[in-house]
Amino acid sequence: MSASYGRNENMVLRRAEMDDAEILVDLSIRTFTETFGDGYPPEDLDSFLTSAYQLEEHRQLLTDPEYGIWLLEDGGQAVGYVLAGPCSLPHSDVTEDDGEVKRLYILQSHQGQGWGHVMMELAINWLLRTGPRTLWLGVWSENLGAQRLYHSYGFSKAGEYYFVVGNTRDREFIFRRPA
Repeated sequence: MSASYGRNENMVLRRAEMDDAEILVDLSIRTFTETFGDGYPPEDLDSFLTSAYQLEEHRQLLTDPEYGIWLLEDGGQAVGYVLAGPCSLPHSDVTEDDGEVKRLYILQSHQGQGWGHVMMELAINWLLRTGPRTLWLGVWSENLGAQRLYHSYGFSKAGEYYFVVGNTRDREFIFRRPA
């Protein structure tokens, strides 16, 4: 699926393919560092980025039918992506049938243009393609902009956990949207 939205005809949102694995790893590292990098000691950030964004993991996600990944491009350059699949958040109410919006990453240069909404709707619709189910996501406790976006789609806080980056522990909120 490839589609253009909005006024910028250079923007394309398409299903990621196996050849995009390296692009997804690079984009993950860039967006995480751009958004959160200043909040961690360099050794914690490096350790996290090396373990969290591995090429082989992304290749596996791209071939697994339980996961959907869409890449946002501006003039052929990757500027964001969304990943959805089975829920793996640490909450006692999660069932094996639940879905999760796992990542919604957009470079800062392309934020505030409505793409977060487009990508969120795409991920939700894909997760609900087989019928109603509870949806989940995790969000940093200090990321108020993302929380506003998620609230607008019917998600609300259902718990908390600590997201580990090296030796740093961040308070993460668990959001749920009932079936």
